[in-house]
Amino acid sequence: MKKLSIGMVCYPSVGGSGIVATQLGTELARLGHTVHFISYAEPFKLDKDEPNTFFHKVEFNGYELFKYPDYTLPLAVKMVDVAKKYKLDILHVHYAVPHATAALLAKSIAEEEKIPFPNVVTTLHGTDITLLGRDKTVMPVIKYSIESSCGVTTVSESLKKDTIKVLKTKKEIKVIHNFYNPKIPTRSPASIRKSLGSSPDDFLVIHLSNLRPVKRIPDLLEIMSKLKKEKHIKLLILSGNDFSPFMPLVKKLGIEKNIIIKSHVQDIENYINASDIGLYTSSEESFGMGILETMSYGKAVLATRVGGIPEFMQNGKSGFLFSIGDIKSFTEKIRTLSHDDVLVKKLGQNAKETVALNFTAEKKVKEYLKYYEEVLGHGK
Repeated sequence: MKKLSIGMVCYPSVGGSGIVATQLGTELARLGHTVHFISYAEPFKLDKDEPNTFFHKVEFNGYELFKYPDYTLPLAVKMVDVAKKYKLDILHVHYAVPHATAALLAKSIAEEEKIPFPNVVTTLHGTDITLLGRDKTVMPVIKYSIESSCGVTTVSESLKKDTIKVLKTKKEIKVIHNFYNPKIPTRSPASIRKSLGSSPDDFLVIHLSNLRPVKRIPDLLEIMSKLKKEKHIKLLILSGNDFSPFMPLVKKLGIEKNIIIKSHVQDIENYINASDIGLYTSSEESFGMGILETMSYGKAVLATRVGGIPEFMQNGKSGFLFSIGDIKSFTEKIRTLSHDDVLVKKLGQNAKETVALNFTAEKKVKEYLKYYEEVLGHGK
């Protein structure tokens, strides 16, 4: 297919959707397509030195007339500007609200001004369905934004089913799972552990997330409280947000010496590589990007059996899946694994192979390009 000019719209903050959008755009640029990132700040992990990659900042003002600053309107204007200047073929927006909504407004503006506007592809990542989709104040807007997009994808079969169930949408939805290409670690596990105050003999359990309520951080801490007599077991939390709200519970449980907190870590590969297993206790996961990242470095994972997680993580093969809130089972399995190096390595190797075979950039970018081609062929 011809080289495309693609607008990539996502939130720039730490989170699965932003990471996926950034990696997708970067990989497309490496294939020779031109990618224009549009957001209110540079996306997390975006390398503007990559060829064919550009960033366009959305400027917005907090007028006193508005109680809350509006983002949708200036975003729509920026979309029109970029589409006009760079002749976009595809505008790929991540999240229905506000990104797809802004794209539809931008399309109306462009049509009025007789400016060619690209085909809009909307990728749903979960929050716009599992949280906002159930909010009657925005549900009609989300449904309209989805139905009016030229193409719609979700990151899991689970999310596709939720979208149809919650919104009763009739729009055809394509499932394209997330992907992750692990970076090569630049520091040794020993040096990382030393910097964390963790010994080489510790059984280091890792968790990385933005700490949102659905991640059930208190469950992680409860599990560690049950293991605090096992001095060799430590929990490393790579936090994408402020961890301080959880410190009172940490002190109450008396696990200050059992957990290690690192915030806003850029080189996650070094820390995952230095760990033994991953731990994720979420109540909802449309996909579970942190789990995929952990598996990609050959680490077994213990996680809840929710959402899209079972679509890429096999119970008993690449780790173990448990019910939400099953503190006892999580605790017992961590204790067992901490004394079984052979099983931990076997599970980790299976996890790494799963990612390498089915969830690489090469495989998933091809799926997105094929889908772009279908959308461009059908038009709107």
